[in-house]
Parts: sequence; C-alpha cells; structure tokens
Amino acid sequence: MTPVVTALLALNVGLYLFEVILLDGSGRGAEKPLREFGAFSIGTAFQGGRVWELLTFQFLHGSIGHLAFNSIGLIIFGPWMERWWGTARFIAFYLACGVAGALFFSLLVVAGLLPCDFTTLLVGASAGIYGLVIGVAVIAPDLRVRLILPPIELSMRQVAMLVMGVAIITILFGIGDNEGGEAGHLGGAILGYLLTRNPRILGTHRGNAVEIIRPKAFRPGAPKLRPRSEVDLAQESEVDRILDKISSHGFQSLTPNERETLEKASKSSSRSS
Repeated sequence: MTPVVTALLALNVGLYLFEVILLDGSGRGAEKPLREFGAFSIGTAFQGGRVWELLTFQFLHGSIGHLAFNSIGLIIFGPWMERWWGTARFIAFYLACGVAGALFFSLLVVAGLLPCDFTTLLVGASAGIYGLVIGVAVIAPDLRVRLILPPIELSMRQVAMLVMGVAIITILFGIGDNEGGEAGHLGGAILGYLLTRNPRILGTHRGNAVEIIRPKAFRPGAPKLRPRSEVDLAQESEVDRILDKISSHGFQSLTPNERETLEKASKSSSRSS
C-alpha cells in the first residue's frame, strides 16, 4: 500500500459509512445529504454552477458492492501507478480520469446516445479506477493478473481489452441498466491511456532521455572518465519499481520481462562504470 491509495480508501469508506450507517441509523431515513451535495449531474454541475461535483462524486458510492468493487481495483492497481507517477502526479492523474468520466458521460447524454437526462446522478470512483487499469496496461502490458471471478489469469493487455469491450458493448446495445456508469468508465479509461502515453502532459520528463552536461576537461593528470551522456528516466523508474517488488514479494514474483529489464539495467550500469 502507498500513502495516497491508503488515504483514498479511507476517504471512500469513511464517507460511505458516515452517510449510510450514521445518518440512516439516526432516523433520517433515506436522506443522503452527502449525495445531495456531491453527486454529479449535468443539470446541477453545469447549469447550476456546482462544478465541484466533478470531483466530489468520485468519493461517493451507491452501495456496499459498488464500494467494494472500486476498493479492490484501487488496492490492486493504485500502488503500482502511484510508484510510477510519484505522489503529486498520481493524485492529478487519478482525479483527472474521474473528471474525464463525468465529462464523457455528459457528452454522450447531450448527444442522445444514453438513456439518461440532465438529472441522472453519477457517483463512484470507477472512472479513476479504469484510468489506473489502462495506465498499468500501457506501461506493463504483459504483467499477469489473476482474477477472482472467474479464477483465470490474464495479461494486463487482455484485462484492458476486456473492460473496454464491456463498456462499449453496454453503451451501444443498452445491456443492463448501467449505461451511464459504463460511459464514465470509458471516459476515465480514455484519459488514462492518453496521459500514460504522454506523461509530459502532467509535467514529467518520464519516458524521455535527458542529456547530462559533461565537463570539458579534468585537472591535469586525473584519469579521464566516460560518464553516460544520457539517462533514460523511464528505465530507471521501472528498475526502481522492480526492486520494490523484489523487496516486497521476492525475486520469484518477477515476470520474464521484468527480469530482462533488470538484467539490461545491470549490464548498462557495469559498462558505465
């Protein structure tokens, strides 16, 4: 677990318990004051000027199952992406994917492609979670994941294709009663892909070689060194993640691609020294 993921989990669970258990248990019946304040709808957010709903809806959930599903996704994929992005950029990435989910949902409603209207409420962290799933799939497409139901093992590339396919089919054919939620999922996934493929959008040089300035000469008689002229920050970040994984789960937990990356980094370090 990482700090931001832990805080997000605590916030999501705490708000749900506060509203469902404490308020409902106090005799206030079905009133949901937090949802009335923070749930997203096109009418209140844009026509009513309650733009904060683009953020607050991400921390509210409609049921214990909804909360559990999103919590599992956050636990599995969140720490991986937080280590890759770093704390500040991970927060921006996660919240931006959630906002993208609300905006994509709004776009499809306005276009008449969803059986929803301007009063339909949207709640949940799913758009941000789907952004995390697609982000991991972009960075490590061959990473293996064992699903709970059904109990099968898939690559992250296959997981990404599966969740995207479900969302698209649900929207196109109106399967079930969660077309609005799937639209939010799809919006978060799309932005997650774009940001991970273009990390400079969030102000990072990750994934690009950075030139290192070399001194023209050393003092007379000193041995001449040949430092590397550039450092691949993406590779170094990946190596750090792999070392963290070894520390937590042992060398046997590495995938073949991760072992190959570690071996290449070791050889590169030997040549540089």
